[in-house]
Amino acid sequence: MGQNKKQVVYHVFTRLFGNTNTTNKPWGTIEENGVGKFSDFSKMALQEIKNLGVTHIWYTGVPHHAVINDYTQYGISNDDPDVVKGRAGSPYAVKDYYDVNPDLAKNPENRLQEFKNLISRTHKVGLKVIIDIVPNHVARNYEGKSTPEGQEPFGASDDTSVEYHRDNNFYYIPGTPFQVPEWRDGYLPLGGEDRDESDYKLVENPAKWTGNGSRLAQPDFNDWYETVKINYGVRPDGSYDFDILPDDFGGKDFKAHFEFWNERSVPDSWVKFKDIALYWIEMGVDGFRYDMAEMVPVEFWSYMNSNIKMKNPEAFLMAEVYNPNEYRNYIFRGKMDYLYDKVEMYDSLKGIMQGNGWTDHIPVIKNGTKDIEHHLLHFLENHDEQRIASPDFAGDAEKGKPAMVVSATMTTAPVMIYFGQEVGEPAAENPGFGSPTRTSIFDYIGVPHHQRWVNNKKFDGGQLSDKESALRDFYQRLLTFTINSCALMGAYQDIHFYNKDHTEYYNHHVLSYVRWSQNEKLIIISNFDANDWFGFELKLPENIVHEWGLSDGEYIITDALYGVEKTLIVENGSAQVRIDINPLESFIFVVK
Repeated sequence: MGQNKKQVVYHVFTRLFGNTNTTNKPWGTIEENGVGKFSDFSKMALQEIKNLGVTHIWYTGVPHHAVINDYTQYGISNDDPDVVKGRAGSPYAVKDYYDVNPDLAKNPENRLQEFKNLISRTHKVGLKVIIDIVPNHVARNYEGKSTPEGQEPFGASDDTSVEYHRDNNFYYIPGTPFQVPEWRDGYLPLGGEDRDESDYKLVENPAKWTGNGSRLAQPDFNDWYETVKINYGVRPDGSYDFDILPDDFGGKDFKAHFEFWNERSVPDSWVKFKDIALYWIEMGVDGFRYDMAEMVPVEFWSYMNSNIKMKNPEAFLMAEVYNPNEYRNYIFRGKMDYLYDKVEMYDSLKGIMQGNGWTDHIPVIKNGTKDIEHHLLHFLENHDEQRIASPDFAGDAEKGKPAMVVSATMTTAPVMIYFGQEVGEPAAENPGFGSPTRTSIFDYIGVPHHQRWVNNKKFDGGQLSDKESALRDFYQRLLTFTINSCALMGAYQDIHFYNKDHTEYYNHHVLSYVRWSQNEKLIIISNFDANDWFGFELKLPENIVHEWGLSDGEYIITDALYGVEKTLIVENGSAQVRIDINPLESFIFVVK
């Protein structure tokens, strides 16, 4: 990694980005509700994303996943609606890892070239490309028709007469066919739409284990029944059928990991996923987001990521790992660049935004992960989480502003936003399979606030309200500063507890800290209270005054967001500045 400026990831759900259809009929078809295309990411659109203060764009839903639409004229088989979630399908039930979602192409016959063109356009505006790899599971109807000559799709050579073999790609339930779950709570595929008896029906005999690990031939309705679990050489009793990394390998670089595996036999699924990753790297993809990474052995990640880094040492590799006790294992032994800081930082910020927590908790979390802070990517929204503006989260996008400042400026790690977050998208619609509060990844829908920014593909925010425009302006100011600041890749010190002890009226609704590098010094303060303003004399600890070389006198400090100026007074080695901070306001003061 070794970059000297912060990275910002713009997470976008590819099929929804450019869709200007506003019908939003529950369970609506592609014809009724519309769909976005690769081509909607025009040079203008990509330049506007970059201008927001973005360095990487994560296109979700690119690999060809199971879909309902009939593309048989293009050599694509149909999928059984019984094992497709929603009408548009889950992007995490991949059907062919060497192909792309035909829904996203203007001309499905030319779909792969259209994605290559998108990679080229993205690079031309100076953005890096990230796509998903889902290592734990694939679609029940995985075919891999586009698998290159000389390689085999998952399962092609499996011995289906046994539950487990090291080089089988799937786990089996010999002698028992798969059955769809018993539907409940009123659910019916496609919303209960009448279906032609000639509809394709999946035949899976013997049944495979389901993606979440269910070993039932008829999985439960709440199981990941649309997927099947990949076998990584983990026996059914949980023991490993591969070599284990030596204890000291957490401290070794990716080249040492590559050499370690280069001399060893590994399970077939490892090789297949490595080949898939290198295929996309060769095409020009700059990195991956790994779904449910902790459901796959860390040794596989050592093998996979070291192979990727040997091809592209700058590849951006981020992953879902939700067990903080495993963070260091996946970072150091699994050679991950970044993990979601979900369970600690995100969950804590969400509680504070909802009025259920104190800011005192944030510096404690930061201190507990200081050895890995660069590897913990921050976010407030993604496709799995509720929208900030939804009533079940904060009910108001403005409440995300102080938390976004903290997410962007507290550590050296990347920060991520989800498309529509910057204009306060609340995900209020009822899409069908999905439900309100989260923008559905399973349905054909429009994203109303985001569509107002798209403005019939002018990408100029022409239909945004004044409030939505102001929110986007805030994000642009914050993120642009974030990617240009040297101090945000430098040192950090908490001043929150110092001010709680020494400053009258300073309180647990406010958070403050300092960041600095050789050429830049910052004082950052945020008010998480949605109703009250606070006034106090913010103080800098004496060690900071000394570290920054501040001699007695007055210093004009300027807010990097909106240009507010204050006077920092240094006297006898002590420093303070009068702060009056409005509800949900933040300052990033630059000290010169």
